[in-house]
Amino acid sequence: MRIHRLGRLLAGIVLLAALPAIPAPASRALSWLPVVEIARGGGTKGPWRQNESHYDYVDDGTAVFLPGGALAVAWVDQRRKEVLLRVLDAHGKPRGEPVDVSRSPATFSWMPRLASGEDGTLHVLWQEIIFSGGSHGGDILSARSLDGGRTFSEPLNLSASRGGDGKGRLSRAIWSNGSLDIAAGPDGSVIAAWTEYDGALWLARSRNKGRSFLAPQRIAGTASSPARGPALAVGDGGLVWLAWTVGEDADADIRVALSRDGGASFGPPVLLGAPGARADAPRLALDRSGRLHLTYMERAGKDAAVIRYARDGKDLRTLSTPGRGATAPQLAVDRQDRVHITWEGADRKGMWHVVDAGAGFGRPSFIPGSGDAQGRSGSQQGILGSKLAVNVEGAVAVVNSSLDQGRGSRVWLMRARPPEERLERVKGIEPSS
Repeated sequence: MRIHRLGRLLAGIVLLAALPAIPAPASRALSWLPVVEIARGGGTKGPWRQNESHYDYVDDGTAVFLPGGALAVAWVDQRRKEVLLRVLDAHGKPRGEPVDVSRSPATFSWMPRLASGEDGTLHVLWQEIIFSGGSHGGDILSARSLDGGRTFSEPLNLSASRGGDGKGRLSRAIWSNGSLDIAAGPDGSVIAAWTEYDGALWLARSRNKGRSFLAPQRIAGTASSPARGPALAVGDGGLVWLAWTVGEDADADIRVALSRDGGASFGPPVLLGAPGARADAPRLALDRSGRLHLTYMERAGKDAAVIRYARDGKDLRTLSTPGRGATAPQLAVDRQDRVHITWEGADRKGMWHVVDAGAGFGRPSFIPGSGDAQGRSGSQQGILGSKLAVNVEGAVAVVNSSLDQGRGSRVWLMRARPPEERLERVKGIEPSS
């Protein structure tokens, strides 16, 4: 696949110089609600012994809003080796007990991703640590719910390979798990993408709302330039955007490619990233007009990583403070085209949020409750999880997790309501007390 360097367009994306953030009026500030406890677990992460490892902790929280304002939250219970999911109503109250989605107690299930179709079909994608003869274990599994998360279909193995699927390699000795993504299209299509330790980037398509998938197709990636951290965005008319980066390269750039036929084929990708810096962990989102939004982290040498943002071929901004350092960016756009970006501090002691409501990004703010953890905050499997969701009216949900070795672990949810001037249009979101 040919690659276009900086300065060439891919349906409206270019790279320009960094621009300063524009402070947003105070009235646009979100109102954060009390923290909701999702799960607590043990505090044991023993030596790695494949699926015989003694792990006892909860981790890898992720969320997606469902039609009507309910919120689906998934996480991993390492003691049970399962992906669990629970639906909360618009007030943060749980509906029923957690559902076991993966149903595979013999093999670890890691780093779930969620997607919700416009008809309410709920899709879960995760990395199952199945060893099948390769150097690393891992397959990509999917399940769907047709009843709002109460029950799920039997999991489908989308990859069934020896390649160590779900791993995003930086080097032979360092990689992140959770190198996968899923997106549901407005026409009922479902797209899943993942990378393997050996380097390939794969994509699988469903044309029947996730009931079955076509055979995966290889998009990019080699052993010497391994693909890592895929991100998807699906629009109208068969448009599918796919972003990723590569390992084994201190000057890695983000690749962004466009498909106009529902993911059956992709045009040449364009590269985004500053010279001499490693770009990583891309996230994509589309707004109502079909504009593509992109955020990612970037590190130059030993300098602290920063969070970058690009939109609609017009600008590239640095959103985080270089002196503080940042990692694990997240991106979401609501139906009012408010752009939300979060990231974790480099010290792993909390998360930051910034929003653009149309007049430029305001100053980043610390998310209340995000640092309420003992021990190490954030996923134990790396920086490629998915922690941010917004609904059509601009309500925000952020999930975090922590492990305090020998003491305990937890997954918790932070929610925010939209600004005061639009509260009368928000349905099902309670005021903060």
